[in-house]
Amino acid sequence: MAKNFIEELRWRNMLHDIMPGTEDLLNKEPVSGYIGFDPTADSLHLGSLMPVMTLLHYQRCGHKPIAVVGGATGMVGDPSGKTTEREILTEEVLQQNLNGIKKQLEKFLDFTGSNAAEIVNNYDWFKGYGLLQFYREVGKRITVNYMMSKDSVKTRLNSEEGMSYTEFSYQLIQGYDFYWLWKNKNVKLQMGGSDQWGNIVTGSELIKRIGRGEAFAITTPLIKKADGAKFGKSEKGNIWLDPKKTSPFKFYQFLLNSADEDAPNYMRIFSLKDQEEIESIEQQHNEAPHLRILQKALAEEVTARVHSPEALIRAQETTAILFGSSFEEFKKMSCEEIEDAFDADITFKLSKTVFNEGIDAVSLLGEKAAVFPSRGEAKKTIQGNGVSANKEKLNLEKKFSSADLLHGKYLLLQKGKKNYYLIIAE
Repeated sequence: MAKNFIEELRWRNMLHDIMPGTEDLLNKEPVSGYIGFDPTADSLHLGSLMPVMTLLHYQRCGHKPIAVVGGATGMVGDPSGKTTEREILTEEVLQQNLNGIKKQLEKFLDFTGSNAAEIVNNYDWFKGYGLLQFYREVGKRITVNYMMSKDSVKTRLNSEEGMSYTEFSYQLIQGYDFYWLWKNKNVKLQMGGSDQWGNIVTGSELIKRIGRGEAFAITTPLIKKADGAKFGKSEKGNIWLDPKKTSPFKFYQFLLNSADEDAPNYMRIFSLKDQEEIESIEQQHNEAPHLRILQKALAEEVTARVHSPEALIRAQETTAILFGSSFEEFKKMSCEEIEDAFDADITFKLSKTVFNEGIDAVSLLGEKAAVFPSRGEAKKTIQGNGVSANKEKLNLEKKFSSADLLHGKYLLLQKGKKNYYLIIAE
């Protein structure tokens, strides 16, 4: 017997708002439902996993999931949650973004069986839709008063920049998506983040006013850290699902370092484990929090699903090597594995001439590689025994040469306990 989708969302803390009658509909019959994904980048990020997991649970509960990639809406820009106008994307960039997102979605959903997933592009039904026809058939049905009552509109109208007509009309375009899918694909439910409630109910209004039909809505909470900070952001930016933007090692580390206050929520949202399994892991974690059992289970499962089991093993091996004590293990890694473990913001590329000629530690770290903001900071930290190179503590007398480079090109630097940097001599 299929699981109850609403109950699944409830215990996973994934239910924010629900339109009356939705649960009765879903308990009565399999229902086609959708979530829209705006192509603002060529990859989804970790925060995007909330809607992806919503569709995945929806399918596992016996319903048909549809992912709408916004080839049309991406040309307009969703104002929800934004205080300034979105940048208009070129068609070339937009198509690149659509391709990237579609490829990622295909990794998570099942496209076979009676409730096979679908991915559709709303540009397909907007490309031949004339402006005057849209005004007459859609614009006529929704009043300006109704549109201005939405929080996304109120926020922007009260901002210094204001709101363009383009973004003001966004909710009609997304609303028409819902109507089109209801009419052509028998979609009766739209899901999305809590900031999408206004856009979603505009769609249900269009279905009622144009098609004299009924449609329903569910929203999920926006994920935030316990301290109120936005989820999925590292100090340098988003945690992406694309391994070229965020390496599997960095992805794994982000989840592994989740705060104890955040990890239980992340586990319920991102895991496919059932309630009994998760509660058992939580209990084990609470009995020995220093072992970080919950964070390890979270990082392992999500990294393997987003990337691959092989990528997880490599991330674990890299973690063991970097945060272990042996440089011998690091030396066994291939050039590709070494460079994959370090994102661009902590990688410094220098000329081999620097090492051929020799360079002192302060000049290397406080000037050439800019591991520190100044020579003074570099000197102070080295004096305090806070810097290692190739797993050996540095002193001010150290002078680096080409003999210090692993594989003739790499130097592993460590500042404090957790901050690693890679110098590549080219």
